[in-house]
Amino acid sequence: MAEEIEHFYGVYLLYCLNEKSKGKTYIGYTKDPNRRIKQHNKGVKSGGARKTSLRGPWEMVLIVHGFPNDISALRFEWAWQNPKTSRRLKHIPQKSRSEKAYDYCIRILSEMLHVGPWNRLALNVRWLNLHYRIDFSDDKFPPMHMSICQGPVVCKKPVSPNDISSLDSSKSQICVLCARNCCAESLLNCLDPDCQAVTHVQCLAKRFLGSSDHIIPIDGECPACGIRVLWGDLIRRKNGCYKNLIAAGT
Repeated sequence: MAEEIEHFYGVYLLYCLNEKSKGKTYIGYTKDPNRRIKQHNKGVKSGGARKTSLRGPWEMVLIVHGFPNDISALRFEWAWQNPKTSRRLKHIPQKSRSEKAYDYCIRILSEMLHVGPWNRLALNVRWLNLHYRIDFSDDKFPPMHMSICQGPVVCKKPVSPNDISSLDSSKSQICVLCARNCCAESLLNCLDPDCQAVTHVQCLAKRFLGSSDHIIPIDGECPACGIRVLWGDLIRRKNGCYKNLIAAGT
């Protein structure tokens, strides 16, 4: 069964199955992978890319998702497509003549997951087709706050942030860290439905970062209930995801 994911921004890897071009790859960005692969295989007139048109069939074998917004995903896409040009990836050895294009793409990806700013995001590496899965080496395994998963995915339209704020209107709107009022635009809710705590985005970011000089937190403990949560999940909650969370006592 396909996993439903709200607020989806993904960067995918295609593998060409055409005998004349078998093994060629293509990297792209999408909000709907199921629709996008159909466009690639139907050709440019149906919305597919020129580089993939009339060269299929193509298989979408892997997709990286969990980006906080489309800009973040598009920057990841560009760097993955252009590792020789990206200033963040210049340390990576270039593709050798004997290295397959697909293996090179996976090698670049494994490096990117350890390079800022992407190494601080709660990303998910999803294998859509296990036949093409390549295990990451021990020294380039994704950071612990990222997940490696498998199986199909369906994009689900999230509830709007305005609806989320109305759903949470019964909860306290006082930041538990600074004791000041939180307006809907600046508050974060704990992921535990039983927890009534809300905080300002900046207050919780400072709490999670501690003495670190980074801008984006990775994770931290809720100052009220103590559960450990990923920063990326809190932001997705703020943007309308996880609308089906229900308190244990309801």
